[in-house]
Amino acid sequence: MPLLIVFIIIPLIELAVILKVNSFIGIGWTLGLIIITAFVGVKLLRRQGISTLLRANQKMQQGQIPAQELAEGFLLALAGALLLTPGFVTDAIGFTLLVPATRRVLVHRVIAFITPRMMSNTSFQSTSSFESGSFKDVNSQQDSQHRHDKITIEGEYSKDDK
Repeated sequence: MPLLIVFIIIPLIELAVILKVNSFIGIGWTLGLIIITAFVGVKLLRRQGISTLLRANQKMQQGQIPAQELAEGFLLALAGALLLTPGFVTDAIGFTLLVPATRRVLVHRVIAFITPRMMSNTSFQSTSSFESGSFKDVNSQQDSQHRHDKITIEGEYSKDDK
């Protein structure tokens, strides 16, 4: 369903809004407005993106994890994609993501959404395959009392084409 919204419904809404704006101000002004919003959006995006990158770099130099800055970077990338997409609805959403107060609220939601998935072992598979060979997570085969021990296994993997 989300792909249906992204690839069918949003472009139809954009087209309807562009046609409505076109009926009021004409095709030349409509196209000019679309181009101007893209340029202004990219300019603002560049400025805020550099600021976020500098803050992330500063936190890493202090030995901290720049989780908030990474989430902001994701939202800024989304804003950039929306601003470069022709249309007024996507531009409005993109400009909303450029507002620092709005982004701060959404950053906390993004972090709250991602953190439990990163911390739980259920989101990672214990066995993965590489073509016809396979790797196994040795920790998943141990009983719970030995789970906290660190095990390092060195080796090589090769696929025989026989």
